[in-house]
Amino acid sequence: MIQPKDRKHLDFNTWKKQVLKDPELKAEYDRQQPEFAVIRAIVRARSMNGISQEELAKKLGTKQSVISRLESGRANPSIGFLKKLAQALNSHLEIKFTP
Repeated sequence: MIQPKDRKHLDFNTWKKQVLKDPELKAEYDRQQPEFAVIRAIVRARSMNGISQEELAKKLGTKQSVISRLESGRANPSIGFLKKLAQALNSHLEIKFTP
């Protein structure tokens, strides 16, 4: 059995740099970047507003499980839903295409 003193833990950023050296994994990570960006933006805006998933769901007239799926990447929200979400979070939705 591994004892706690024998465990070696990596800092997340160190681990991420190591695994992204794999070209296939890096390509998939890059492919999913837009989804990750949306999730980060939603979680950040909700945290900045100091509201729970349950409170956000109530503002949107939906269930907490919908917000959970959205924040875990298991949902693909429409632009209309993102607009309502931005309004509920006292935010402005901005979508950009960059070269």
